[in-house]
Amino acid sequence: MNKRQLGSSDLKISELGLGGMSLGTDVAKATSIVDEAIDLGVNYIDTADLYDQGENEEIIGKAIKSRRKDLILATKGGNRFETGKDGWEWDPSKKHIQKAVKDSLRRLQTDYIDLYQLHGGTIDDPIDETIEAFEELKQEGVIREYGISSIRPNVIREYLKKSSIVSIMMQYSLLDRRPEEWFDLLSKHQVSVVTRGSIAKGILSNRPLHENKSLSDKGYLSYTTSELETLQKELKERFGSDRSLIDVAFHYNLAHTPVASVIAGASSSEQVRDQIQAVQTAGLTVEEITWLKSVTKTDLYEQHR
Repeated sequence: MNKRQLGSSDLKISELGLGGMSLGTDVAKATSIVDEAIDLGVNYIDTADLYDQGENEEIIGKAIKSRRKDLILATKGGNRFETGKDGWEWDPSKKHIQKAVKDSLRRLQTDYIDLYQLHGGTIDDPIDETIEAFEELKQEGVIREYGISSIRPNVIREYLKKSSIVSIMMQYSLLDRRPEEWFDLLSKHQVSVVTRGSIAKGILSNRPLHENKSLSDKGYLSYTTSELETLQKELKERFGSDRSLIDVAFHYNLAHTPVASVIAGASSSEQVRDQIQAVQTAGLTVEEITWLKSVTKTDLYEQHR
């Protein structure tokens, strides 16, 4: 599988990354999904301490232990929780981050994390303190690089100005093109995007909309259900049987320079195989990308600017 450089770092990550959140807590099943992804060329695995209150990290840690050195492992912190109790609290303090990363290392059964990400963030955070925590962890060799997971422009601007982040995880797809407004600035700062939500809750797949239980009656973001039905039909007519909608969705993201990897969750080995097959097809042409932009909306972030 093709690999891309993550920001200004020396990390090279596969164009498709495996997101841990959908793995579930069945250890045998989750392990088989992780094994399948790695065997087929995925070298980038993304999790978070909050997923199943650390259990996701534990499962991934066991699954990759024998080939840890061959992988780029990413996790996230900043949410303080107590195992066994519902809920969590946002805590981007230096004290919490330095404790959280140690807990993640233990659960992942590793002595370093390739990419440690702040799992959220607001403009009211002690941002300088948070950056200091990341920089110290990097100096200690506990993390190789750090980034943030955010869709808040005001937060993104602060980290671009003040920190040495190499990546931002952003929700990005044909149906959520809001990040595109920021791509030139991110490229200028040599910061990569790793994308989540790239098939937009399954809308950008071959599953009929009426079978999509995760889709709200109100539609998706600024799209009404009627608009989604029309768009899905147009996409299928344009690409026919040559490309699946997942294929189109992944390659639309990857066609944009700042995007280093598309992170996709999977709840079965079959899903992993389908996703890998989609990302390994030829990229979209300039004409196809232009057409896709003409039939989708260019929304902008309205809050937290």
